[in-house]
Amino acid sequence: QVELVESGGGSVQPGGSLRLSCTVSGDTFDYCLGWFRQAPEKGREGVALIYPQLGYTFYADSVKGRFTISQDNDKNTIFLDMNSLKPEDTATYYCAATARCASWSYRRNLLLGRPDEFDDWGRGTQVTVSS
Repeated sequence: QVELVESGGGSVQPGGSLRLSCTVSGDTFDYCLGWFRQAPEKGREGVALIYPQLGYTFYADSVKGRFTISQDNDKNTIFLDMNSLKPEDTATYYCAATARCASWSYRRNLLLGRPDEFDDWGRGTQVTVSS
């Protein structure tokens, strides 16, 4: 069983930066790993995705150029570096993992819109952006 634990959330001012971390345990060979977020009265939104086997990354249009997803060399931690934060980035952020990444070859970017494809989830970390 894959275990995911997020950390690093907090309250920041608009324009600020924050790094979220997700510790990963268990066998995630050939998985895709992603960050999703959910704001009050909104559904889960795919934010960023990484396919470590080939180093592919994908981002929602709303965060391109501002957020970066990465993985440490030991593949024990997934990061989400968030810059130029906006109030609309306020949400609970979740990391998630799917073992079905191979089934989405050539279209892995579409997994950002398919949270149902992710079987393993962390409990979330809150990010609040306000003045």
